[in-house]
Amino acid sequence: MIGGREEVVIRVQLPLTPAYAFTDYRSQGQTISNTIVDIAQPPSGKLTPFNVCVALSRGHGRENIRLRDFDEKLVTTHTNEYLRLEDRRLLELNEVTER
Repeated sequence: MIGGREEVVIRVQLPLTPAYAFTDYRSQGQTISNTIVDIAQPPSGKLTPFNVCVALSRGHGRENIRLRDFDEKLVTTHTNEYLRLEDRRLLELNEVTER
């Protein structure tokens, strides 16, 4: 009571869980038990399918990985025309070698 009046106080508490973040570069070589992967386009850089591969491969099983929304073009568009041509050349070379 303040000055003879009853005051009502409402308190709101948010549940917080301790967490930390890694870049894909920092996480290489580690296995992380529960992972949230955010592969959205960063404001000051560019992601490639190679970044995505590293980020997704750090989790311990796909049941423990949560993937946030992202642009599908990141994983459906070829990274580089020269790399695509080299992949094709290597596939053809493999077919010739197997004969």
